[in-house]
Amino acid sequence: MHQLRANLARARPDLDDGELADLTGEGMRSYLRYWREAFRLPQWSTAEIRARLVVSNPERLLDPLASGQGVVAVLGHFGNWDHAGAWVTTQGVRFTTVAERLRPDSLNDRFVAYRESLGMEVVPLTGGPDVTGILANRLQAGGLVALLADRDLGGAGLEVDLLGEPARLPAGPAMLALRTGSILLPTVSWYDRTHTRLDFLAPLTTSAPRLRDGVKDLTQQWAAIVGDTARHHARDWHMLQPVWSADRPAKDPATGPAKGPAGGGAR
Repeated sequence: MHQLRANLARARPDLDDGELADLTGEGMRSYLRYWREAFRLPQWSTAEIRARLVVSNPERLLDPLASGQGVVAVLGHFGNWDHAGAWVTTQGVRFTTVAERLRPDSLNDRFVAYRESLGMEVVPLTGGPDVTGILANRLQAGGLVALLADRDLGGAGLEVDLLGEPARLPAGPAMLALRTGSILLPTVSWYDRTHTRLDFLAPLTTSAPRLRDGVKDLTQQWAAIVGDTARHHARDWHMLQPVWSADRPAKDPATGPAKGPAGGGAR
């Protein structure tokens, strides 16, 4: 909760201490709402999954897929990303995502089985086959890859400006989109009183001539969306781990990047 409060303080610097404490409490209640709904999802009917979700601009996702073009949907830990994924499968679209490997293995296996029961293909971030190769193959075949990308798990992300401070975000979504000629589709979710909201924003594009510069440009554009969503839907940003560089463990030159707390990606 201390880290959540620190993150929310960046998103809402206009709040005083009391207001920030209230927002942190609201954030934890929103996070618990996510878990309650996530574990009920396998019992929801297709009609319930659709009725509980209000979707804006679904054509930005469905039209490219219908034409055979790959899509990289990039999301943050806002609202209910599992509900969003379940809705996608009700549209007849199977997609691939990446999951952080949890410990113990029995817990990891249960989370993978849970998401696969919703119609997702789950690829482990570590300890499995070549992740990048699998995702690239799915995109080149005109498929959908959905990635949570508002936290740098491996310590090798790109430095971007996030709400006026340096932070590192994963470069993978932008790299995959550019290398495979796929659409990079920013996707945001949040809660209203009774429903989960899901909005497919305009695809991100870049005119940078070099791949490296294009990846940097697109990742910074995504950082701006993360920051804007965090400002407007701070209560529903379920980010309890360090995001900004100032909060992350120092890099040890002898051992490489320090590992942050467990969690993130596909909790």
